[in-house]
Amino acid sequence: MKLEIDKNEKKPAYLQLYEQLRRQILSGDLPEGTKLPSKRTMAAEQEISVITVDHAMELLEAEGYIEIRPRSGYFVIYSDTDGFSETVPLRPMLSDAAPLPEPEEMRRELPPFPFSTYAKAMRRVIAEYGPALLIKSPNNGCLQLRTAISDYLKENRGIEAEPEQIVIGAGAEYLYGLLVHILGRNLVYAIEEPSYEKIRQVYEANDVLLEHLPLGPDGIRSEALWGAQARVLHITPYRSYPSGVTASAAKRREYIRWAEQQPVRYIIEDDVESEFTPSTKTEETVYSLSKKGCVIYLNTFTKTIAPSVRAGYMVL
Repeated sequence: MKLEIDKNEKKPAYLQLYEQLRRQILSGDLPEGTKLPSKRTMAAEQEISVITVDHAMELLEAEGYIEIRPRSGYFVIYSDTDGFSETVPLRPMLSDAAPLPEPEEMRRELPPFPFSTYAKAMRRVIAEYGPALLIKSPNNGCLQLRTAISDYLKENRGIEAEPEQIVIGAGAEYLYGLLVHILGRNLVYAIEEPSYEKIRQVYEANDVLLEHLPLGPDGIRSEALWGAQARVLHITPYRSYPSGVTASAAKRREYIRWAEQQPVRYIIEDDVESEFTPSTKTEETVYSLSKKGCVIYLNTFTKTIAPSVRAGYMVL
């Protein structure tokens, strides 16, 4: 295993280590079952801190490339031919029957939000654009916003998309319905089981034939995926609600292989919550892995700003 940390590189050492290990895992140089050196050994060999190595390992574990076995060390669990791993524990489902908190209790539980920064940005935009803000935007959304999203996706999500590929809508549910109009009602659609209730409701309201594909510990179960009749697959690969399941690295690539079959299939990647990983490095997207343009990426500002913004976007 050859690793080399460039101390003069602007990229943090933990990301360099993460990317090199990830590359070797994907290339097969570190096949499934390989035991990696201890974090102290890697730290000593690369002359970096143990904390730096630990951070890189956490990223690889979070994305399903390795697992940490107590008193044994780090082991590669990614397999390009497998696509299904039982090593990731299924998180308990959240209960919809839990009582709603009182308004005052909700306010106490809200995380800190930089309202002063948000207000300052709003004032600057109002001062800069003035009455132009009252002009009706194009149907696909304001060009300035689509350009900002394009820049953000390239820098933070590994997605290369021109502003012309981006469509702004009044929240995710509006975009779900719009996609039915784009792709057509004559196709069979599939969703995760369980999944966010509004996803099912929107598709049923649009009168499409719907398949429910059961989730396993690392994503949709392989036998259900490959046995489905669907031509459109709606997935929430990061922390799917309400199960909490995150698709492993192998499973995300399995989704791509499924979509690239003939006749062509489509994936709607609903990426809600993906930007709230434990580290500064966000989860890789299914969209960024696809080379044949069969993935539609969808996200909102519900988590990054607030649900009241009521705005979402998709990348075609």
